[in-house]
Amino acid sequence: MSQTHIQGAYYFNRREMAAGFNFFADGKFEFFHSYGAVDRTASGTFLVEGDTLKLKSDKIGGRDFAITQQSKQGVGYTIKFEHPNKYLLQHIVCMFFIDDKKLDEFTNINGEVKVDFPHCDKIFVQHALYPDIVTIVKDENKNSDNNNFTLTLNPSIEQVSFKWIDFKIVNGNMITCLPNYFMQLENIEFIKQ
Repeated sequence: MSQTHIQGAYYFNRREMAAGFNFFADGKFEFFHSYGAVDRTASGTFLVEGDTLKLKSDKIGGRDFAITQQSKQGVGYTIKFEHPNKYLLQHIVCMFFIDDKKLDEFTNINGEVKVDFPHCDKIFVQHALYPDIVTIVKDENKNSDNNNFTLTLNPSIEQVSFKWIDFKIVNGNMITCLPNYFMQLENIEFIKQ
């Protein structure tokens, strides 16, 4: 299937969720997504390989948060988030990895997570309302000794990276994908208009 066969508008609509793609002849795409009060967008380029549609968003995944301060003090781990919209601070999940175990902690109303683990190997963060590729806070190569972090939310959080999400083209009039970090649903089908 060629790039030109995918051209056009494709829509997904289910209950409170609506989303759509526009694919253009020059190999670019635009995307919108609305779920409740959360609106998201994306733009970028696409490539068709057989019946697989690959998207390359302008957004770089894994950079929704920026570390503004970090240090080693006391015991346990403290992660604090800052943003003018305090509502956004309540919906962030911090993923702590200790050996082979993953422990998830959500921020409190002040945008903080405090845990008493004496050690953890990795820390990733992701926004529950704006899920995308996780941001690495700590791993064996990055900030390995620190246990206190302050992060801000970047404007990119409202965009979608589509990293590691490929779509299948079905009968030339539908694209589908598997459940993923962004759309955790079964039977994701965008129908050509």
